[in-house]
Amino acid sequence: MDTGSAENFTQTGTLGIEEEFFVIDDAGRPTSGTDELVYESTPPELLQNRIDHELFKCTIETQTPIIERLADARENLLAIREALVSHAETHGFGIAAAGLHPAAKWRELEHAEKSRYKAQLDRIQYPQHRNTTAGLHVHVGVDDADKAVWIANEIRWHLPVMLALSANSPFWNGFDTGLSSARAKIFENLPNTGMPTDFEDYEDFLRFEHMMVNQGSINDRGELWYDVRPHTAYGTLEVRTPDGQRDPDRVLAFVEYTAALVEELGERYDDGETGFKHRRELLDENKWRALRYGHDASFIDKDRQGTSTLGEIVDEECDRLDIAGIKELYESESGAEFQRRVLAEEGMDALCDALRL
Repeated sequence: MDTGSAENFTQTGTLGIEEEFFVIDDAGRPTSGTDELVYESTPPELLQNRIDHELFKCTIETQTPIIERLADARENLLAIREALVSHAETHGFGIAAAGLHPAAKWRELEHAEKSRYKAQLDRIQYPQHRNTTAGLHVHVGVDDADKAVWIANEIRWHLPVMLALSANSPFWNGFDTGLSSARAKIFENLPNTGMPTDFEDYEDFLRFEHMMVNQGSINDRGELWYDVRPHTAYGTLEVRTPDGQRDPDRVLAFVEYTAALVEELGERYDDGETGFKHRRELLDENKWRALRYGHDASFIDKDRQGTSTLGEIVDEECDRLDIAGIKELYESESGAEFQRRVLAEEGMDALCDALRL
């Protein structure tokens, strides 16, 4: 079985950004295009081995090269995006970004034919057949496998905050869900998703990873789709919480926040902290509040004695971690609010155009 290794956890603070996008036609509607863009043409050199399709032929994923410093994240992110848009336009397509595309109707869209996805569709059935989601994944290098697991345990409390700030998917299958991030709830209907439990150490996580493969629950370790996971092949801590974003500044705000959290938690691990044993039920409740209310969410505090608004938490996090991006995110219109406003004021054509890169 292809598994990762503790020996892969060697570097601290390196970054990787994975983004899932929608391939769109001239009218801005999702369309099958990954065969042409991934298999039937040669992508620009920058995208080679850094572009792949997802479950639907209308969804495509990019990966940045390994980024050594946070200061280099913008340049790398923009270069990958520009290469993807140019590649798509060369073949008659456009690229759009959101957690869910408001015009995507899963019954009318084609699934990818890759054997991995066929196996998933066969095993999971209905929840996977309708999974038109697109997310943002941020990898941060960690220099010790046990530390990576400890950070994964501790960072879970912060993930609903990220989700609320990223909420950018109010519409699914042609209707308003009433949620700020319908993507999070739709994706959570798949097995091995959502908020993970805590693990004692790296060996505990690795035993779980092996058990899931050996018992036929998953075909490979990549099908553990939790909101956060130690990536045992890359030697990173991977946060998979945010909705897809059109604005690169929003992506970079989550990269900054994730990197700062991993650095701060890593220092606490090195100082010998025992960690906070978060109750899974509390984390699930806070995630629900995030996906339902977005920027208007309030969260149950870690000690379960009260609540704090998203704005209060953002102020506290920015002061504690010396960051600014998520403050700017919170003070601007959320993705969900923007989509609802554009649809109400200008209609679906304008909304589809507004999501185009």
